[in-house]
Amino acid sequence: MIPPAFEYTRPTSVDEAVRALADAGEEAKVLAGGQSLLPLLRLRLAFPELVVDVGRIPELRGVREDGDTLVIGALTTHHEVVHDPLVREHAGLLAEATATVADPAVRHRGTLGGSLAHADPAGDLPAVALALDADLVVTGPGGRRTIPAREFFVDYLQSALAPDELLTEVRIPKTDGWDFHYEKFHPVAQSWAIVGVAALVRCDDGRVTEARIGLTNMGSTPLRATAAEQALSGADGPEAVARAAEAAAEGTRPSQDLAASPEYRQHLARVLTRRAVLTATGMG
Repeated sequence: MIPPAFEYTRPTSVDEAVRALADAGEEAKVLAGGQSLLPLLRLRLAFPELVVDVGRIPELRGVREDGDTLVIGALTTHHEVVHDPLVREHAGLLAEATATVADPAVRHRGTLGGSLAHADPAGDLPAVALALDADLVVTGPGGRRTIPAREFFVDYLQSALAPDELLTEVRIPKTDGWDFHYEKFHPVAQSWAIVGVAALVRCDDGRVTEARIGLTNMGSTPLRATAAEQALSGADGPEAVARAAEAAAEGTRPSQDLAASPEYRQHLARVLTRRAVLTATGMG
């Protein structure tokens, strides 16, 4: 379909982009890589009066270290995230999960910040951000503020971003020494995950001492499987991990759609949590 008509601006700085958003209010949409917004425009599910293209703002790109934290510019593409040596060394879960996003064409255009700001619970990276305890830094007319990932995703396709704010960077605590794996079930290659599980696990002498489990497509927002995280503490083998994984779907309210029923998604959450943790730790 042909998108609705809209005005277009391409700022060259964060300040200029924020001014454009503030002037347009709720009638503006941000365009980064375009892999989330353009389909909505073509399907006429979004009707912005102004599209603010931030793709030419250099300060929004790149990866750097800040002590024990990785700082990733919101405009950094999925391809760049996957291949960045700092991400691969200090946030391997993010690199691994990002490599499963869609296809190479999308990964070369889509951005980390765009994926998170879109706030789709079926997207792979919001659940990963939760598991990594990421902080999202946004900039608005009043300056910068930091939003923990656990507070950023508020409902289906809704985030804590104000209409006049721009997501500028993602801060991820380094996970050196943690085991990790991203496991997802999708019926065909390059499709959305019916369910995904992002597992971060710390072990000592073959026993789990701490676990973080992020769930993809198990509710109106990405979720942490807190009951399973608690049950995994002390797990020392495949049977113990399997018992703990049975708690992965507790408190979830997955949707009913053509792809799966809520009950099937809950079953998948348990199975994929077990697989993800066993793969991460090598206990399987």
